[in-house]
Amino acid sequence: MQLIAAVLVVAVAALHMYFLVLEMFLWTSPFGRRTFRTTPEFAASTRTLAANQGLYNGFLAAGLIWALIAYGVHAGRPILTFFLVCIVVAGVYGAATVSRRILVIQAVPALVAGGLLWLS
Repeated sequence: MQLIAAVLVVAVAALHMYFLVLEMFLWTSPFGRRTFRTTPEFAASTRTLAANQGLYNGFLAAGLIWALIAYGVHAGRPILTFFLVCIVVAGVYGAATVSRRILVIQAVPALVAGGLLWLS
């Protein structure tokens, strides 16, 4: 069970690194605009805000990886829980204010990883 929890934590971290790349580097590209359903004008005017948001996603991923490598699943449980809860809260807020897709893409994977973390 610990291995499955660790794999899911790594998957959540990888997902947030992907968000970092999308928001920091691909925001104004056709792929980024299609992903976030934005117009070229909107993407250009919000580029700095998106990059800042991407950086925060990178910090969340880094926190998960740090806790997992430095402490493991069992000893790192409090730190992993903190970062996973941050992701769930951000996902719920994003779903309420931007798009319900964020709940499924961001919050649910973190919630499942957290659940398995506590079951392990």
